[in-house]
Amino acid sequence: MTITVGDAPERERFEARDESGELAGVLTYQVSGNIVVYTHTEVDPRFERQGVGSALARAAMDDARGRNRTVVPMCPFLGEWLDEHKEYDKIVARSTRRVK
Repeated sequence: MTITVGDAPERERFEARDESGELAGVLTYQVSGNIVVYTHTEVDPRFERQGVGSALARAAMDDARGRNRTVVPMCPFLGEWLDEHKEYDKIVARSTRRVK
């Protein structure tokens, strides 16, 4: 299965779609100036455990890095994902990181 992730700024979310164009998952956000708050990640149950959440997280974080934004990871999934992906630490607001 091939998943494509794209930004849908009019909906304030990243969308993951399969090769047929079916929506597999979303990662929602809010932007204020140079700050982006990632609020929620949701994957359709039919697409769970197939890397959709990780694809969304990576696309969102790469976008933030490319735009020189500071990330506030309010979404629990993204917070856990970031614990394993230290390459993004420089753009994550540390004082708002989820505590285990």
